[in-house]
Amino acid sequence: MRPALLWDLFCTVIDNHGDLGVCWRLSGQLRDAGQRVRLWVDEASALGWMAPHAGEERAIELRHWHEASDAAALEGLEPADVWIEAFGCQIPEAFVAHGVQSHPRAPAWINLEYLSAEDWVPRFHGLRSPVMSGPARGWSKRFFYPGFSEQTAGLLREADLLERQRLFDRSAWRAAHGWAEGARLVSLFCYEPPALKALLAELAGCQLLVAPGRPLAAVQQALAESGAAPRWSALPYTSQDGFDEMLWACDLNFVRGEDSLVRALWAGQPLVWQIYPQADQAHHAKLHAFLDWLDAPSSLRQYHLIWNGLSDSPLPRIEASTLMDWANCVQAARRRLLGQADLLTRLFDQVLNESA
Repeated sequence: MRPALLWDLFCTVIDNHGDLGVCWRLSGQLRDAGQRVRLWVDEASALGWMAPHAGEERAIELRHWHEASDAAALEGLEPADVWIEAFGCQIPEAFVAHGVQSHPRAPAWINLEYLSAEDWVPRFHGLRSPVMSGPARGWSKRFFYPGFSEQTAGLLREADLLERQRLFDRSAWRAAHGWAEGARLVSLFCYEPPALKALLAELAGCQLLVAPGRPLAAVQQALAESGAAPRWSALPYTSQDGFDEMLWACDLNFVRGEDSLVRALWAGQPLVWQIYPQADQAHHAKLHAFLDWLDAPSSLRQYHLIWNGLSDSPLPRIEASTLMDWANCVQAARRRLLGQADLLTRLFDQVLNESA
């Protein structure tokens, strides 16, 4: 039986709500594990569609970032047992100072990092980082790196995920949305991939489901420039559960960033990932490391390199046999992941060890 703790989770919205999506999933899993969470976020408007009932949550308290910077607003705030800085954000100094004054002992302080399959991640996961200055000088944080091996923090996975998937009726979902069972259904959640025009030209005979925001804008521009005319639909913003169900219902999922990659892996369907591009090209090594871990067949590896702009080769056609190879690859990776502890389990182990 896990003790009931209070968690302060800090998030700044950087890239199209991906960081907020991860933090909300983590908050929900903590709630389901009997925990209380205060989620401090600078821009929470996306929760209106991502988590429509967020305001009704009793165990998850939404707090605006500016409150954490206001010493007067922090007076009387109940001290938390755990602080989590998500994805490189820094807890405001006023909040830290209040914590030093009000905590009978230092909280477990976790620096939740970005996801990577690179070989340095297991070496850095769990390392202690002393706080060298400021009001919490002498305290320390722990690096917590999500990853794909037992030597990392693992991946977020809800306790009821497999049961939800077992009960999901793919045919009924397609029928309810007006799509025939026999058609190849492809979801597209991307940035602005160089090969987008080539993909749109290839998708004759498929039904393309385009996510809102940047993906929709990119598709509209590419269609205007290329004249391609695939069958496609613009999707509305949807909840996290709705996004999961779309991934389960599709035959091929194009995803981007971190949260949607993890959800596509749990879906077990063929996937193509567009990694977040970085100016220093650091994402190249990160992409290669993921493909190595995935044990991607050569066709899937080559497709990823073209889709992410690492190769200027023509985008190959995806035949039925190719799609089957990709499905087998993703499902094998999913089985490996299901044999490991999830991120929440490992987070509890870390926090309870810190508190011991």
